[in-house]
Amino acid sequence: MPAYSTLSEAVNDLQRRGYLDDLTAAEQCLICDARGIHLDPAEFEIDEFHRFEGMTDPGDQSIVYAISSKDHGIKGILVNAYGPDATSFTQEMVRKLATH
Repeated sequence: MPAYSTLSEAVNDLQRRGYLDDLTAAEQCLICDARGIHLDPAEFEIDEFHRFEGMTDPGDQSIVYAISSKDHGIKGILVNAYGPDATSFTQEMVRKLATH
């Protein structure tokens, strides 16, 4: 798995490698607005992930996931906070995202 110094470097490289769909996290699923698709935890795989802390504020924590779904033909990127600012998820989503 590549190592990146910054979040933008990770996103740019993942896009270069074909992860072009923008994904957002909802409480129970991931959403690809451009395609109108909702992905339940069983419908996607986390191919890789990278964690980052802010240079000046360690509390500024984010994680970028490279996600694919063979069933829906999606390769996309989810950027989310972790730590104290993490999004509220159902237990199923927490289990899926926490495995990495």
